[in-house]
Amino acid sequence: MIEIEKATSRDAERLTETQTRTFQDDNKLKPPGCNMGGPSGYDSVEWNAGWIAKTPYYKILFDGQIVGGIIVFELGEGLYELGRIWVDPDFQNRGIGQQAVRQMFEAFPEAKKWILGTPSWAIRNQHFYEKMGFVRVRETEVDPDLGWSGVEYEWIGANQAKKE
Repeated sequence: MIEIEKATSRDAERLTETQTRTFQDDNKLKPPGCNMGGPSGYDSVEWNAGWIAKTPYYKILFDGQIVGGIIVFELGEGLYELGRIWVDPDFQNRGIGQQAVRQMFEAFPEAKKWILGTPSWAIRNQHFYEKMGFVRVRETEVDPDLGWSGVEYEWIGANQAKKE
């Protein structure tokens, strides 16, 4: 069974472990010349504990075990950002992320619009977000420090969450 629950400071270490494994595993998909680091704080227990304390931060549970997480930023007036979502590589391709995002949408019924960004090289992320009803709105310029551009998405309206 898949569930999302609000994370607590006691979860920070396990969430950091799953995040580190996930973003390090993503490195095998990056093209040559790209920065091999992950997003800010992905490998820091302190960073994750800090965000758990100040923003909606969820653990993704598979049969009661933490296998990933979701960080949400409330931007005001019904606008939310899916700041980060990850599922440990050992648990990917089982529909866990899809169920977690559906539950996230349900947890924020007041949301009028969701936004997110993902790297241009992350084709499987883009496929996942589009499958969940997000619409690609633009691609950013290449960041010379990272070696890639970003792809920005938005999701508007409750009916899009039901698309498959």
